[in-house]
Amino acid sequence: MGIDRASIEQALAAAGCISPADEADVLLAAAGDDCESLAAMLARRIDGEPLPWITGSIVFCGLTVRVAPGVYVPRWQTEPLARLAASLVPPTGVAVDLCTGAGAVAMVLAATSPDARVVATDVDPLAVACARSNGVDAYQGVLDEPLRSALKAAVDVLTAVPPYVPTSELRFLPRDVREREPAAALDGGADGTEVLAEIVRRSPRWLRPGGRLVLELGGEQASALEPVLRTAGFDAPDLLRDPEDDPRGIVARLAQPA
Repeated sequence: MGIDRASIEQALAAAGCISPADEADVLLAAAGDDCESLAAMLARRIDGEPLPWITGSIVFCGLTVRVAPGVYVPRWQTEPLARLAASLVPPTGVAVDLCTGAGAVAMVLAATSPDARVVATDVDPLAVACARSNGVDAYQGVLDEPLRSALKAAVDVLTAVPPYVPTSELRFLPRDVREREPAAALDGGADGTEVLAEIVRRSPRWLRPGGRLVLELGGEQASALEPVLRTAGFDAPDLLRDPEDDPRGIVARLAQPA
């Protein structure tokens, strides 16, 4: 196979890549003038390996995020949520990012408010190591379990991009996502809300009164979470929508004491 751009794009399209032209540009830029490296990277991509695992990074909100093989790949669709969450963090405030993965959202929080304290967690040791390589103060454990007691009732913003794909819908994901990315970062249970609801239930112990919970979700999951949010002491959430008007997340404020 040749290594000119047209043949690269053709090979990527034949492999089922959604944006073969864009991916060809990324591979060419990553390989530079090294034809052997380009051929090897192209072979990995055709085999279904996620592109950021191959190139070693992805750009997220203008930041270069290292993404190690085996770690969930940050999505561009999460960028508006990350920017919004960052805008809610006071200059010297405290933010927590659960299910941090490579640490992309935490990086945006820290970059926006350099004097704030930003702490992240993930259950996957590979993800925690990757987040730390990105300069994130990350700890391994289930959701909030690694957080220190000093953070109780002190957090201004708590974010999470948890697994929220319903188990029955995992088969509809792109091949590279379905076959290569960690299932634990994707599978949200029967209706996709199992981890989301658990985060809602756990977050009031960490948020200060008036603090914000920012969660990525999809479909009708915001409606399903509303009674959980009310029970946990949150005001009615604001729904975040993408340019196609599809639900992408919620922002909920922990009610102030009466």
